[in-house]
Order: sequence, then structure tokens, then C-alpha cells
Amino acid sequence: MKRIHYLVIKSFIGPLILTFFLVIFILLMQFLWKYIDDLVGKGLEMKILAEFLLYSSASMVPMALPLAVLLAALMTFGNLGENLELLAMKTSGVSLSKIMSPLYIVVGFLTIAAFFFSNNVMPVSNLKLRSLLYDIQRQRPEMQIQPGIFDNTLEGYSIRIGEKDGRSNLLKDIWIYDHTEKAGNISVTVADSGYMRMSNDEKNLILILYNGHSYVEMQKARGRGGPKNYPHRRDKFATQELVIEMTGFGLNRTDQNLFRNSFSMMNLEQLTHFEDSIETDIDKLYASIGKTLDKNTYKKKKRNLVKTVTKVDTTDLEVMTPKTIQISLDSAYSNLSRLEKRRAITQAINFARTNKSYVSTNTNTISYKIHKLRRYQIEKQRKFTLSFACLIFFFIGAPLGAIIRKGGLGVPIIVSVVFFLIYYMISITGEKFAREDMLSVESGMWISSIILVPLSIFLTYKAANDSVILNIETYFAFFKKIKEKFKKQVQQVR
Repeated sequence: MKRIHYLVIKSFIGPLILTFFLVIFILLMQFLWKYIDDLVGKGLEMKILAEFLLYSSASMVPMALPLAVLLAALMTFGNLGENLELLAMKTSGVSLSKIMSPLYIVVGFLTIAAFFFSNNVMPVSNLKLRSLLYDIQRQRPEMQIQPGIFDNTLEGYSIRIGEKDGRSNLLKDIWIYDHTEKAGNISVTVADSGYMRMSNDEKNLILILYNGHSYVEMQKARGRGGPKNYPHRRDKFATQELVIEMTGFGLNRTDQNLFRNSFSMMNLEQLTHFEDSIETDIDKLYASIGKTLDKNTYKKKKRNLVKTVTKVDTTDLEVMTPKTIQISLDSAYSNLSRLEKRRAITQAINFARTNKSYVSTNTNTISYKIHKLRRYQIEKQRKFTLSFACLIFFFIGAPLGAIIRKGGLGVPIIVSVVFFLIYYMISITGEKFAREDMLSVESGMWISSIILVPLSIFLTYKAANDSVILNIETYFAFFKKIKEKFKKQVQQVR
């Protein structure tokens, strides 16, 4: 048995490592394609790029590991079945569960390791990745200038563009204020259109302007005493090239504490702390709304519109107890004068509008906090669901491999992708329902596991009993029998 266990573990570890790095590579390419515009042309050093790839890869491990386990299990038992090794073991009296038993420990260890990685390593890698990506996006100020807004990113310059063509990068209606002299708006350049690009050495920003003019005040020529004059210079140009030195625009690293409160950058303890804090804030808001509404409605002190006479119980001269008098609102309102009725209605409307505005404002605040609370709760559940997926995919992949009996990367990859897409789509749908409060957070995040666990049990049972439900030859034989029966019936009719 030890040799069999060693053979199974050895057959599983190799495909697991291979498929794990293959999946990481595929997910990394997809991630880089998403942020390709933020990385290309930034003049980044190899050290920065390597750091970016490292953090990106680390953030994808919890998703890549379950898929790697599924693919490795399919390949392992598919190869054993294709080479008749699995048949030989079963013929020797070794059941499928005993053959799989050493991998229970391996996959269990991977599940626990995936949880600790998701809880301890991934928040740090997400934090560093988000901070680094933010710094990279800010490195090239010419990519950040938005139409209709004065941009002061370039020190000493204020630039506004009216329109920007996304395809040709042509800028229109350009205004440039030169504040390098620190004397106010004494130098202004206006152009109909132009282009903005970096120099080859990434040290200067080059602006090529067309059909414009510039205005410069000659402050040094102002006379002292007597009437003041304001000499200036106007220049018109058809084409002008303006070079701005990009000093201090290297990759400046931002303080990572700026992003530390994001839910994806916290471990389980931090998420629980923030969850408790938000729940406390929500409870305080509900209590505050109730007290404020009570204070602003029936507990609110109002001027009496009806003159009342206080009746006092004088049976005991030492203790004077006021009696409670019941007043009908309809009769009290009908006894008011026309002016008093108008005042009463106006006062009631003002009270209602004030309370409505107060409730609406606080309801929006509570809705925002509840939405934020769900995001923290979802992230807590994700740390468990992605780890538990390793177990589910193993008990799907291993029986499927034993039933299909096809090794290599062909059939296992197809089957793995199909099952992973099913799992991923169900997970995304459940998470969306949880965010929108259509399902509880626990139900939304675990719905994919709830659906796939019975499937894994069913496949394991069928594989242990040598089922042929996924053997294509069985279906060929079935359709062949139907075809033969159909021919016999046709011959009998003739």
C-alpha cells in the first residue's frame, strides 16, 4: 500500500505544480491586458515591473489553486485509468477510496494553506499592488489631463484643454498658464489644437501647439511714480513647441495607509473589527432616528392654539394633583378660527417636511453603511469559500478522471474549464445577490459550494462503483442498439 500511495502522490504533485503555474500565467496575462494602458510607455524600471508582477501573481493564488487541484486530479486519475494502473489496483482488491486516501491529506493541507494565504498574505499583496498601481497611474501627468478641468499636476503650470480625441490624442482649445515666475497669471498661451508627448529620455514634456497666441506681461518695465503703465507682449504663431522639464516626476511611492481600510486588504481579524464597528454605528443611527422623531412629533413643545382651563383636585389641600383631560382633535380643530386653522395646518406641514428630510438623509446614510457592511462580510466568507473549493474540485476531478480514463492536457483541460466556469458564474451571481440584499451573505457566498458538493458526492459514488455514465463507448453502444431495433421494425413493416 505504501508504494501505491507513493505512486499516487508522485503522480498528483507533478501535474499540480505544472497546472498551478499555468493557471497563474493565464490569469496574469488577463490581468496585464486589463491594465496594459497604465503600464505601456511609462518608462518603468525592471525592478518596478518585477514587483508589480509578483504582487499580481500573489493576489491570484486563491483563485488559481482550486482550478489547479481540479486539473491535476483529472490528469492524475485519467492517466492511471488510461494506463490500466487503476484497473490493476482495483483487481488487487484496493478500492478507489483507498487509492485516493493519501491525496486526502495533501488536499487537506492545501485547503488549510490556501486559507492562511488568503487571510495573511493576500491582504498584504493586495495593499502593495493597489499602492503600486496607483503610483504607476500617476507617473505620467500627460495621461491624466481631463477636458474642461484646469490641471495643476505639472509644477509651475496650469493647463486646461477643451476636448481630447481618444484615437489621435489631438488636444483642442488649449490654455496654458505659466506660473514659474510665481507672479500670478502674467504668461498665458492659447492654441486651437496641439499634441502632448514625452521626450525619448522621459525627462521633458513636449507640447506641440498650432494656431495660437501668447500673452506676457512685462512687469519689470513698469515705471515708479507718475502714471502707471502696463507693457505687455503678444505673439501669434502657426506652430510652437513648448518644452517643460519633468523634474520630480519619477515613481513616487504613496503611503500605503491610504488604502489600508479597503475590505480586500484586511485579514479576518480586521474584517471582524470593522464589521462590529459598522454594526454599532447602524444601531446608533436607528436609535438616534427614533429619539429624534419622538422629540420632533408628540414630545415636541408647541404653543397652545386652544385655551384650556386646568382643573385641580382640591380634596387634599397639601397635594395638588392635575387631572388628565381627553380632548377630541376633530372637535378641537373645528373650534379654531380660520386663521388658527391655517396656522395649525402650516405648522403640521412644516413638522412633516422636517421629519421627512431628516429620515431621508439618515436612511441614505444607513443604506450606505449596510452596503459597506455587506462588502466586509462578503470578503470574510470569500476567505473560506475559495479554500473550501480545493476540496470540492478534488472530489469532482478525481472521480471524473477515474471515469473518463483520459490523461494528458486535452480532455482534462476542457472538463476543468467547464466545471470552473460553472462554479465561477454561480459564485459571481451569488455574490451579486448578496450585495443587493436579495440573499443573505452566507447563502450568496456558499451557494456555489452547496450546488457542487452533491455533485462531487454523486461522482465519487459512481466512480467507486465503476460507473460508465461518462464513458462515451457506452453511449455509442446504446445508440447502436436503438439503431438496430429501428432497422428490424422497418424490415418487419416491409
